[in-house]
Amino acid sequence: MSARILVAEDDPKQSRLIRIYLEREGNTVQVMADGRSALERVRSVRPDLVVLDVMLPAVDGLDVCRILRSEGSDVPILLLTARSTEEDMLLGLDLGADDYLTKPYSPRELTARVRALLRRSRATGAAARDELLRVGAVELDTGRFEVRVSGRPVALTSKEFSLLEVLAREPGRVFTRTQIIERVFGFGSDVLERTVDVHVRNLRLKLEADPARPRYLETVYGRGYRLSEAEAEAEAEAEAAAEDLGERA
Repeated sequence: MSARILVAEDDPKQSRLIRIYLEREGNTVQVMADGRSALERVRSVRPDLVVLDVMLPAVDGLDVCRILRSEGSDVPILLLTARSTEEDMLLGLDLGADDYLTKPYSPRELTARVRALLRRSRATGAAARDELLRVGAVELDTGRFEVRVSGRPVALTSKEFSLLEVLAREPGRVFTRTQIIERVFGFGSDVLERTVDVHVRNLRLKLEADPARPRYLETVYGRGYRLSEAEAEAEAEAEAAAEDLGERA
């Protein structure tokens, strides 16, 4: 199945090479040479995936990523970066990118990463049902790709939603970082365990009233993360008590 892919790359040789390899896979590819044009194109055509170089003129790739996520876009984003330090890579993920490649890279590896991102995106859409998952005040509507906390809508990236869904389907269970990577990114993924920490931190910033003292997304030191079932029980007891008081009144 072909996909509509937007490539934002200002190096003509690199962009031509990327286009050739992705079109060989049957995809429709558009190339933008600067970040501002890339932003406008994503907003207008809503591609299935974006390949985004970090060092772009006008608006750099990291800002493009940040702006798209702040606008609620969940398009899968693959970052291309010449910065090879872990901090720079994690910064891109922190801003909402789904994956990254460091230059120089193999075009075949790029196409493999693109295929993997598209498979996961389509699998998420195919598996989505009109199902409501609720753990305490946290609600996930898997059919509409919506999250609410105490009725308040919360905008998540596709990876943040997938991570939260994994935890919400088995509240109280502790998932190791490896288990989370396997379920969210796929078996055999070379994603760093630190990447999970970044996504959890971002989720806390969006879900928790006080991210430094999380009520829902708990760390179990030496083990991993869980969505607190105890918090859900406390919420249920509080609701029951409020209803009881209302009936007595």
